[in-house]
Amino acid sequence: MEFGLSTEQTLLQETLNAYLREQAPLDRVRRFADRDEGRAADLIAGLAGLGLPGLLIPEAHGGVGLSMLDACLAAETLGYHVAPVPFAANAVMVPTALLLAGSPAQQLEWLPRIAAGQVVVGAALAERSGARAGAGVSASDGRLSGRALHVLDFEADAYLVADTASGLHLVAADAPGLTRIRLETVDRTRPIGELVFESVPADRLPGASAAVCARVLDAGRGALAADTLGAAQNMIDQAVAYAKQREQFGRVIASFQAVKHLCAGMAADLEPARAFLWYAGHQMGESPEVASLTVCHLKAHLDEVGRSVAKAATEVHGGMGFTDLVGLHYWFKRIGFNRQMLGSPEYLRRQAARVQGLIG
Repeated sequence: MEFGLSTEQTLLQETLNAYLREQAPLDRVRRFADRDEGRAADLIAGLAGLGLPGLLIPEAHGGVGLSMLDACLAAETLGYHVAPVPFAANAVMVPTALLLAGSPAQQLEWLPRIAAGQVVVGAALAERSGARAGAGVSASDGRLSGRALHVLDFEADAYLVADTASGLHLVAADAPGLTRIRLETVDRTRPIGELVFESVPADRLPGASAAVCARVLDAGRGALAADTLGAAQNMIDQAVAYAKQREQFGRVIASFQAVKHLCAGMAADLEPARAFLWYAGHQMGESPEVASLTVCHLKAHLDEVGRSVAKAATEVHGGMGFTDLVGLHYWFKRIGFNRQMLGSPEYLRRQAARVQGLIG
């Protein structure tokens, strides 16, 4: 029995890596962040041509029809390149919700357009890093009122919104009564914001339930954990490359025992998380009803390991690690952003205890 990636999965990562290496170098990421752009439209279109937004969407709706593990592998690659594109909400959470709870008409309306990159759909499910889905939005007579915080993939054409009763709704970005407030966060490669609803018309997904909301949140947490894994791996690679060329006292710093220990420690901490991600991705695809415990532990663990790697990689660079010239801070901030979205490590460990029945 093989415990590894298939040839097709390896090829998926290699293809995305090759494209992003050419299309999303650091100077492009820097320009995107500095100009505060809403979208990197050409990059989104190029990735749509590779099938990225349609990874989880069945072929019958114009997608690729792959698994959650494949989506996690793609998210890892995006994190490695700090690609400024929507993914966790638009390509993972929203298709998952539509496939689980959407009507045939809703699936026909939205899934082909998402897969083709014609629309971007954000997700407003978690009010804060520890609040339940839809805690700030109420639904009545097909309309939404309230406020949704920390909306993922904020620069979108529509939003998937959860309400206090675990209902899920699709809302157009230009719907009457909807106010969008973009927020500033440490990670400027992925816009985030708030939505204020004043009796906004919404299209409810008929199959929505608390169990469906949990599945959608699990999918988003898996994607963010994978993104952290990719970002942390890049920081290790940059630290090792820098240590091999930076000279001090007449020799490269990679020859110093302290630097060797830092780099070896980062690699030893991160490598087991890769197998953890593969297992969680497989479980989300094959046994989603019992995957929540694994996903909570996965994201909590990677949030902690990612922060540790980010700190150590910056230390290897010394003072240069804090400069915009090196640009290490883009990965550092990406990891920090992922840590708080859809549940902090502290909240996720409490949630894992609830799943096991250890606390109420």
